Amino acid sequence: MTAPLALDPARTALVLVDLMDRIVALPLAPRKGTDVLATCVDLASVCRAAGALVVLIRVERPHVAEQPAGSALAEGLSRDGDLEIVKRTIGGFQGTGLDDRLRQRGVTTLVFGGIATNLGVESTARAAGDLGYDLVFVEDAMTAFTAPEHEASVRLDFPRLGTVVSSPELRFTN
Repeated sequence: MTAPLALDPARTALVLVDLMDRIVALPLAPRKGTDVLATCVDLASVCRAAGALVVLIRVERPHVAEQPAGSALAEGLSRDGDLEIVKRTIGGFQGTGLDDRLRQRGVTTLVFGGIATNLGVESTARAAGDLGYDLVFVEDAMTAFTAPEHEASVRLDFPRLGTVVSSPELRFTN
């Protein structure tokens, strides 16, 4: 375990990707979606208490009259003051206005969790890196369709894009 990472809550946003019942319920690895959801709920509570913004991104299928059952954010995740973003692509920045909304709030650092590690999380993070944000990845707050996909992102890609931590290592300065 490395030393705790201390972040300025006024300039940090927790970005949680695709924590919707229909995605949380999928067969996932290396951890179950319900375990990731519980970790993300705890992280969101810590971030809110510190004064950091919580961003909840969910996907909607384009060009369909009705979204599949379970397409809302998982129950108990969202709170007043959170920013909810609806995406229609793999990543959370394309066509959503997320960058403008983060910059209006002075956010410079994004902390990531969600499902799937190598898809929605990584796509959103890569775009954020291209836009100049500092990136933090909470390894135990994400999972993928297979353990090798998760591990490839966490061990190979994310360290090149930012800092990888576990949830107990995340701290805020006051």
